Parts: sequence; structure tokens; C-alpha cells
Amino acid sequence: MMNHKKYTRQYFMPPVPCMKWAEKEYVDHTPIWCSVDLRDGNQALVVPMSLEQKVAFFKLLVEIGFKEIEVGFPAASDTEYQFLRTLIEQDLIPDDVTIQVLTQAREHIIRKTFEALEGAKHAIVHVYNSTSLAQREQVFRKSKEEILQIAVDGAKLLKELAEEANANYQFEYSPESFTGTEVEYALEVCNAVLDVWQPTAENKAIINLPSTVQMSMPHVYASQIEYMNDNLKYRENVIISLHPHNDRGCGISDAEMGLLAGADRIEGTLFGNGERTGNVDIVTLALNMYAQGVDPKLNFEDMPYVSESYEKYTGMKVDERSPYSGALVFAAFSGSHQDAIAKGMKYREETNSEVWTVPYLPIDPTDLGRSYDADVIRINSQSGKGGVGYILEQHYGLKLPKKMREAMGYAAKGVSDTLHKELMPEEIFQLFKDKFENITTPYRIEEVHFKQHNGIIAEVTATYGDKKNVIVASGNGRLNAVSNAMKRHFRLEYDLVTYEEHALEQSSSSRAIAYVGIRDKAGKLHWGAGLDVDIIRASIDALLTAINHMAESSK
Repeated sequence: MMNHKKYTRQYFMPPVPCMKWAEKEYVDHTPIWCSVDLRDGNQALVVPMSLEQKVAFFKLLVEIGFKEIEVGFPAASDTEYQFLRTLIEQDLIPDDVTIQVLTQAREHIIRKTFEALEGAKHAIVHVYNSTSLAQREQVFRKSKEEILQIAVDGAKLLKELAEEANANYQFEYSPESFTGTEVEYALEVCNAVLDVWQPTAENKAIINLPSTVQMSMPHVYASQIEYMNDNLKYRENVIISLHPHNDRGCGISDAEMGLLAGADRIEGTLFGNGERTGNVDIVTLALNMYAQGVDPKLNFEDMPYVSESYEKYTGMKVDERSPYSGALVFAAFSGSHQDAIAKGMKYREETNSEVWTVPYLPIDPTDLGRSYDADVIRINSQSGKGGVGYILEQHYGLKLPKKMREAMGYAAKGVSDTLHKELMPEEIFQLFKDKFENITTPYRIEEVHFKQHNGIIAEVTATYGDKKNVIVASGNGRLNAVSNAMKRHFRLEYDLVTYEEHALEQSSSSRAIAYVGIRDKAGKLHWGAGLDVDIIRASIDALLTAINHMAESSK
């Protein structure tokens, strides 16, 4: 039996109400993005990346548009150290990109970090120590005053070593386990660090407020951020950064609400990779903003390339349902969804709309390098007429009548259900041809001659079984005359209810396709299609296929 009583809330609300963030509707500004894939994401891998993989991943992050990239914990291992040295010594860091390195607030680690940074044009040195109640009591067994002193001593050493190196470094401090720290105490520690650094407009300090472990609903985190935003010293010269983890599955919500509460910067990873349940997914966070009309200033125009590269470097997989990036996130199998999407796309064409409002698609897949044909409308046993009709029109130029789309939809559903598989566009097209084109048994029309006399007179050479018949009948048009001939001679009972045609190519010798629907005496519709350079012949072939379908169904 699960015992929920052993759990209790371990977070701390601000001492005063902090809910101004809730009055805002959406994130209306682009944060400073800092990728921590190469440190936080890398240390979460079963097999960490090699030096070559890390260099390739760094280049990918630069290509996407990250201007701040945390490259590792250089004092942690030789690989981490050598990676940083490789970036510096091979001049792989663009002038507009700032690398970030992480160090604990411990003297020998800080000194090793500065040694690794030698020659860097500019960098962010990120120092941290844990401040939470649980860590103070259980891990360090130190008082608040002792923990604060660790932070201050680390801040002083950063400043001292940067001055000795005459280096262009920016400083960042994290009260690790911020979410489990009394908010007033976290503020006290951060302000003490800022007093050491004395940030200026020309060299702002970064205060990073991580949800190292998510302990609360997102609105609590937002209130904590708002309290810090309202009470930090030197606020105009301080960049408030967030580093949300995802233990409760709320990494995106924490980040978005934290930005509403006054944060300026986000640390996260592509696709949310990180320890335990991961970090905030910058792909999702950035594209959430994009879908609200805000430029995230990151380039995800070729999402398949980004996903494939990420998988190659990390050995991780992008889940098929991962927002925006997953292989199936734009795919609609449901018939009603497909129908709405197809109609939405048609409406967009008709109105020439510049605003994206297509049902079920919060973002235009082509913005991310995806295609409507391959990624959006997918056909299986759950699909319907709208999706099948859309595939046939987009891939093969077939504009089926509404009721014929319904019949084709049922045919595709039936095949998919029997085979237990998705149908590819070429399979759907072949199914259409097999079922609705050139069905010539049991009836067959060999040739037709027309003459005009009080309407149209058709002389039809038709066979049933092995017997050839020459039939003459009149009608108010060529197809009507042929239909009357077949009905009269073979005693067929149906009404011709639908006839549509269109060209498949735009040239003098272009083929045309005709669609014919007939209704039998029981009220059931039967369909046929014909394809020929001669539209009359195409119409006759379509009628013949519909008649043969009717004959088959009456057996």
C-alpha cells in the first residue's frame, strides 16, 4: 500500500503576496538563452559525449543561434577540461558567442576553472553552492551563516582571479536547490554575493534561480521569482536567470511563469535532456513563444536536421510525441481531425490569409522544415474521407466528389484495418485505381459512336459475358445517351446522380479524369472513375466502372 503521509511540502512561499505575474497574458519578450546541453545534458548521458561529439554539438548550438553556451565543468574531468581548451586553442568560439563554465564555490575547483579559461576572449563563470534547508541540515550540517559565507568567499575569489587575469569575465551565482530554500534566506545570500561583485550596467551579474528539484506547482515558483525580482539589490544591473528542471513535468510552465514574474534569461537543453527527468526543453519553450507571435531568435527552420544531429551526438531519442519536434506531432490519423485540417488548408488558400489559424495545427509545420503531405495527413484505420481526399488531391491531383471521397475513405479504412498498418500515399493511389478505375466485368463497352438528331444518339457496342451487343439509344447528352442504352438493353435500374470532371495536366494533350456516381433502386451509391485524353471516353469508362460495382454488389 502506498503511504502518501510520509510526504510533505518542502517549498517556501514568499513572506508577502507576489502575484503580479498572473495579470500578464503571455511572454512578450525573448529571454537570453543559455544552452546547458554540453554540461548538464552531457552529464545525464549513460555514455557521455566524446570530445569530437561535443565539438560537433557546440557547432550545432552556434548554428541554431545560441549566444551563451555552457561548455562544461572543466575541473570535473580531463575530457571536460580538454574540451574547453580545444574550443579556445582552435578558435572555435565565434566573437558573438559567450561560453559559460560551472564551478562549485570551492577554492581549488575555482582555481582549476580559471586555469582552463586562459585565453578565452570572454566567458561567464558560474559559481554555486547549495542553500536549501534539506542540504544544510542533512548534507553539509552547517548553519545559515556558514552557508552564506561559502557563497561570499566564492564570489570574492572569482573577482580576485578575474582581476589577476585581467579577463573579460561575467559572473553568475546560483543558490542551488533554490526551490527548497527559504525565499528570504535565498535573497540574503544572493544580495551578499552581489555586494561583493558590485555589478554595473557595463558588466551585469547573473543571479540564477534554479528549480534544482521541482517541489511545487508552477505558480509557487513564479511567486518566488517575483519576490526575488522585487527585492534583489542592484536590480537594474542584474540578470535574473532560471534553470528549471522537470521532476513534476512542469519545466515549461515554471519557465514561462518565471519569465512573467520578471526573469530575463533561461538555461535549458534541446529536447529537455538532463539529469533525472531533465531540464526545461528550449525547443518547446522557444516555439511556444513563436506560436504566440514572439520571435524566439533561435533557428529551428530545419527541425528534422536538429533532431537527427542531437540523436547522433547524444545517443538519445526525440520522442515521437515531443512537442513540435516529434515525428508524429503534426500527424493527424483521426478522420474528423483530417477533415478539419484539409478544410482549414483550403480556407487558407481561398482567403490568402497571412495569419495561421488551421484547426489542430498550432504552428505551420513548414516553418520547421516539415511537409503537409508527409507529416500532417497520415492514413490508417482511424482515418476518414477528408484525409484520403487530401492525399489524393495533393499528391496526384485527384479532386474527388464529396460522396466519392466518403466511399474512398471507407475503402482505405478497410484495407488499413485488415493489414493493421498505415497506408502510404502511393498505396492509397493504387487502391483508388484498383477500386474505381477500369472495372470491365461483367459489363464492357467496346466502342461508341454518336450522332446528333433531336438530342444525342449513341450507338454502343457492349458485351456481357461473351455476347456482343450493338445498342442504340438517345439522351440529352453523350453520357446520358450511353447510360440510357445500357439501362434499356440490360434492364439496369439506377439513376445517374453525379458527374464531375477535371484536367490532370495543363496542355493540349492533357489527360482528363471523370467521376460518375449512380444510385441503385435500393438507394445505394456506386462510383467509378475514368482517365483518358478524351473526356467523353473517360466519362464512359467511369460510368462502366460504377455499373460493374453495382452489379458486383447485387450478387
